[in-house]
Amino acid sequence: MGHGDLMSRAEDVADQFLRTTKHHLPHVARLCLVSTFLEDGVRMWFQWGEQSEYIDSTWGCGRFLANIFVLLNLLGQLGGCVLILSRNFVQYSCFALFTIIALQTVAYSILWDLKFLMRNLALSGGLLLLLAECRGEVRTVFAGVPSLGHQSSPKHLLQLGGRVLLILMFMTLLHFDLSLFSILQNLVGTALIVLVAVGFKTKLAALTLVAWLLCINFTFNAFWTIPSYKPMHDFLKYDFFQTTSVIGGLLLVVALGPGGVSMDEKKEW
Repeated sequence: MGHGDLMSRAEDVADQFLRTTKHHLPHVARLCLVSTFLEDGVRMWFQWGEQSEYIDSTWGCGRFLANIFVLLNLLGQLGGCVLILSRNFVQYSCFALFTIIALQTVAYSILWDLKFLMRNLALSGGLLLLLAECRGEVRTVFAGVPSLGHQSSPKHLLQLGGRVLLILMFMTLLHFDLSLFSILQNLVGTALIVLVAVGFKTKLAALTLVAWLLCINFTFNAFWTIPSYKPMHDFLKYDFFQTTSVIGGLLLVVALGPGGVSMDEKKEW
């Protein structure tokens, strides 16, 4: 079987998957995407004292402001997730979650940790795709006549920005050692994220990345195997839900397509 035949077979499998799941995929994608915000909102409730004390001791802002910070995180995340899942005020909810990401980036000094910063930016990419999903297609004045601004419409620019930010998650998964497995993993992973970024064979590449991330997530971030009193439990839990959110973003790429600013779209034109 030649390379072209193998690629065609893989695309046929991807198309069959999309036809089978087209009614359910967007719902699963949204649930995965907001999972890290749901988990963090619940954690704010159960660890209110610890979170408030950390903010107070780190920033010296006083317990009152520290409690306000925790409350904003709790309500902003849980409320935003409920509205997004119920498809009410999705744009405002996304902006609320963007604000939460920005607040946490500063409050927890993530700005100076490149790995966590890139993951937060990847989360923001997922939210951009969610904004793109809730925007209607740009309508032209004359039905059936393509708009000259087709490729630069806000929806397509949001899809481009979301795709590019999502790939930052994979940059944190690259292993810089000389073992054969790591080299192969890095080469394949890099090729896939470039395909998603430029929008070439986008749905197939995104589905492959979803499968890869699922394997990594359930293999290396299995927090349920670690006793809850150990610090590693919370660390792996954080990684697990952040990775799940990026999976949700990739599923949105699959469901929505790459958008107008992509090589796939140019091929169709």
